[in-house]
This record gives sequence, C-alpha cells and structure tokens, in this order.
Amino acid sequence: MPDVSSVLKTEITRVARKALKAELDALRRASAGYRKEIAALKRTVSALQRGQKSAEKTSKTKASAAHEGEGEAETGTRARISAKGLKTLRAKLGLSAAEFGQLAGASGQSIYNWEQGKNAPRAKQLEALAALRKVGKREARARLEALSGER
Repeated sequence: MPDVSSVLKTEITRVARKALKAELDALRRASAGYRKEIAALKRTVSALQRGQKSAEKTSKTKASAAHEGEGEAETGTRARISAKGLKTLRAKLGLSAAEFGQLAGASGQSIYNWEQGKNAPRAKQLEALAALRKVGKREARARLEALSGER
C-alpha cells in the first residue's frame, strides 16, 4: 500500500503541473501574438521607408524639372545646364567665378553653388547661361570689359 506522503506528493506535483501548463500556454499565446505584431510593424516601417525614398526621388526630379522649366523660353525650348557643364563652360571661357557671374547676372558665390549642385539657376540666369554657351573667349572678355565700362 502506498504511503500517504508519496500519494500526497504525487497529487501536489500533478496539480502544480496542470496549473503551470495553463499559465504557460497563455504566455506562449501572448508571446506569439507579440511576435506577429512586431513582424507586422517591421513590414510597415519597411514599406514606409521605401515610400519615403521614392517620394524623395520624386521630389528631387520634380524640383530639377521645375528648375529646368524655369529656363523654358517663349519658343518652348528648355535650357538644360548641369553643374558639370557649367564648370566646363566657365573653364572653356577662361573666366573666374566672379567674372562669369557678371556675365550671367549672378554673384561669384552663386556660380560656385551652381557648379557644386547646391543650388540651381533661376529662369533669368538660365537664359543668360544658354546665351553664354554660344560665346567664345574673346567675345566673353569683350562683354566683361563693356560691363565694367558701364559701371
């Protein structure tokens, strides 16, 4: 015949396991739910970041298109001037940024900013820059002298 203490010990162990199992199942379900929520939030964050990147790209292209659109002449043609092209044009004419700025109707600092791609020229300057493309070194120097003579 089993001892009362061993039966009591067995029964207490069984009841404790039953109570623990119920508690652990609830915790496991909650943990699984939290993991699902975390995964869904990660997917949402990822989608938002992708959307933000595409919005930034779109806004950059719209901004550059707007700057290019500002240079649109009455004839419907656009003056497209890149930062690199501007630097090359200035070097071809052999002018300092300040001198080039006088011809373009801007400051020397603006020319540097345009060449670095930090800013873009406005419509008025785009027209002047487009006209400067057709000018050679001698004519550019002559125009500079004429501008300095006016002042």
